Amino acid sequence: MVTVQQLLARKGHTIRHIDPEASVLDALRVMAEWDVGALIVLAAGELVGLVSERDYARKVVLKARLSKDTRVGEIMDDKPICVASTASVEECMGLMTDKRTRHLPVVENGQVSGIISIGDVVKAIIEDREMTIEGLQQYITGGR
Repeated sequence: MVTVQQLLARKGHTIRHIDPEASVLDALRVMAEWDVGALIVLAAGELVGLVSERDYARKVVLKARLSKDTRVGEIMDDKPICVASTASVEECMGLMTDKRTRHLPVVENGQVSGIISIGDVVKAIIEDREMTIEGLQQYITGGR
């Protein structure tokens, strides 16, 4: 069973973030620059939210708001679901499915240590299953 800690060790602990007072346009630029679908929102180094492309589509575009005049803090999820590094990727998949979210900040001792996406979780689960299958095939064939 792969843990979030193991996933982050492979993926990296880089945290793309933005201030809640930044414009949504600035957030979109950062997401585009780093090819990510969400940003951690930090105020004075503390996690205060998560903003995603979905937030932009539903809370700016559909409401005919202007990206340059709307603040990240106005559209972000101010109570993002977080996980500890000890959580399994299976637990994360369950949370993401149940709560209909695509990104989970990883928090340890009150500090953000990373973020995982649904893509990261699916990839880790597939790799784990492939290793299990390969091991079973070697066992069945006697290591040939």
